[in-house]
Amino acid sequence: MEEIKLISIITVVKNAESTIEKCIKSVLNQNYKNIQYIIIDGNSSDKTMSTINKYKDKISVVLSENDKGIWDAMNKGIKLAKGEIIGFLNSDDYYYENSLQTVNDYFNKYDIDFLFGTVKKYKVMHGFNPDIIKWSFGFYTSHSVGFFIKAEKHRKIGLYNIKYLSADLDFFYKMIIQHKLKGIATKKEEVLGEFRQGGFSSKINYVDHLRDLNKIRIDNNQNKFFVLLLYFFKILKKPIKFLRAYKNKL
Repeated sequence: MEEIKLISIITVVKNAESTIEKCIKSVLNQNYKNIQYIIIDGNSSDKTMSTINKYKDKISVVLSENDKGIWDAMNKGIKLAKGEIIGFLNSDDYYYENSLQTVNDYFNKYDIDFLFGTVKKYKVMHGFNPDIIKWSFGFYTSHSVGFFIKAEKHRKIGLYNIKYLSADLDFFYKMIIQHKLKGIATKKEEVLGEFRQGGFSSKINYVDHLRDLNKIRIDNNQNKFFVLLLYFFKILKKPIKFLRAYKNKL
C-alpha cells in the first residue's frame, strides 16, 4: 500500500501581488491533500498580504516579518517544516493539480533522497545530470518548482548559506558532491508546473553571479586553477555568443 507522505511546501514572497494568488491556488487545489503549506512574507508593502489573508485558514503557517533576503526567508520556512518531504514554490511559479501526487509516487517507488521534476518555462526543462556540477559553472536544475528533497537529508546538509547570492547552488554542490545523495528526474512528460522569467536570480548581474559561483566552488574545495579557467571561459563566452547572434541578423 502506498504511503501518503506529508509534503511541506515553502513559498517565500515579497511584493508579489500580481502572482501570489495563482501560486497559492496551485497548492490548495492539489489532488494530493497531505500538505503542510508554509508562506514566508518579507514584510510586503503592496497587497500581497491581503491576498494571502484571503486563504489564511487553508494555509498551515503564515509568517510576515523582515528578513535578510530570500535565503534567510527560505531557512525560516525549513525550520517550520514538519513534512517528510520538502518542496519550494516561488511566489511567481505554480504547480499543476496532480504534481504532488506524482512527487509522492516517486518517493514511494524509488529509493531516492531528492527529485527533480520536469517543469515548463518558455520550453520544457527536463533531466538531471549530477556530473554537470563538476564541469559547468551553472548547475541545471528544474528550478524551485521542480525540486523536492527528504527533510532529514536537507537538515543533514544544513540551511542555505546566506552569504552567497546563489545559495541554492552551494546547497546542490554539497548535496551531490559532498553528501552524495541519490536522486532522479521525473519522466519528460510528467511536467510538475511552470515558472516565470524574472525572479530573484534574473536580477543578479551576470559578472556578480559568476564571481559568486567562483567563490562557492573554491569554498567547497574545488581546484582553484580549474575554477578560474571556467570563470574566464564563461566571461569570454558571453560576448562571443552575442556577436554570433548579431552576425546572423545581418
